[in-house]
Amino acid sequence: MLNFANAFLKYLTKIRLDARYSGFQIFLEMPKLLKERKVVTARIVTKADIANVLALINRAEQNGSIKKARALQYTAFVVFGAHTGQRSMATAANLTVGQFRQALEDIKPVLHVTAKQDKIRMEHYVPLHPFVVKAVSPLLDDRKDAELMFQHGSLWMWIKRQKILMSRFRGHFVLSDLRKFAEQYGDIIRWDQSNRAYIMTHGVSGIDWKHYKHPLPETVYDIYMKSWADVDLAK
Repeated sequence: MLNFANAFLKYLTKIRLDARYSGFQIFLEMPKLLKERKVVTARIVTKADIANVLALINRAEQNGSIKKARALQYTAFVVFGAHTGQRSMATAANLTVGQFRQALEDIKPVLHVTAKQDKIRMEHYVPLHPFVVKAVSPLLDDRKDAELMFQHGSLWMWIKRQKILMSRFRGHFVLSDLRKFAEQYGDIIRWDQSNRAYIMTHGVSGIDWKHYKHPLPETVYDIYMKSWADVDLAK
């Protein structure tokens, strides 16, 4: 109502060429509220939470509620998302079979993410942990390079129905928690900040990233593995 009143006063000012109408707008301003600023996020995602999701997928396959092919899909997405911190919708959901197939041809597997597959349009490399390689390899069989790697929509709906409780806050697991986990767990394992920012394309708006830094894929992999090599999310 207040927005409509303000718009109407502006309209009268224009059509009647009388600035007196705009003077009434001071009586239509809403009082300003002071909002409490939170220092840290309350949404903490732990390694145990990720292990719980993976265990739930495994149990669902064992009891027959989902088929093996779907269980492989779901597991691969969770393992990939938690290890790399890629955005679920903007990046992971748009990756193709061909991109993974090409990455796995190298001794140091690194996925090449194109600019159009990234939210901030930043082309970058994503190292594939040995556990990620193990999880995604079965998904490559008898599939065309142009196919999307993950069944994102199916997993999203399944996760939504499961209502998986989290351990450190009152809420349910969502796919974006995979990215939060990678960021938060990165602090625990002392993941190199520059390497983390590049792989997750988070906090890379500075001039040094735009004009100077351009890491090589093998270097990205080596630095990443210094922190993530011994991480087993299933335990």
